[in-house]
Amino acid sequence: MKLTHTQHIAFDPSVYGGRPCIAGTRVRVWDIYVASEVRGESPDQIAAQYPGLTLAQVHAALAHYWDNHDAIDREMREADEFAETLRNTTGPGSLARKLASMDEGSDSISS
Repeated sequence: MKLTHTQHIAFDPSVYGGRPCIAGTRVRVWDIYVASEVRGESPDQIAAQYPGLTLAQVHAALAHYWDNHDAIDREMREADEFAETLRNTTGPGSLARKLASMDEGSDSISS
């Protein structure tokens, strides 16, 4: 039996490391899931936010998520853990350092 949503989902190693995306786009399945389940947006609202996406593609992404939610949830957790590790090991970025240095000299109000 062929699943119809597979025609809409691609795994390209050059796009987000091969994570499942809507075919022909850089929109990850997990982006669609987050919009739907975390932000509470309807499939129609999601399709409207991504010009060029069809309602069928949005539904296919949601179907793919639910068929593979354990693996995709693990990928999202690993990405969050990696980002947290970077934040903890690299310290503030150059913009944050620049803003902090600017704040050091502006404690008083100039006349």
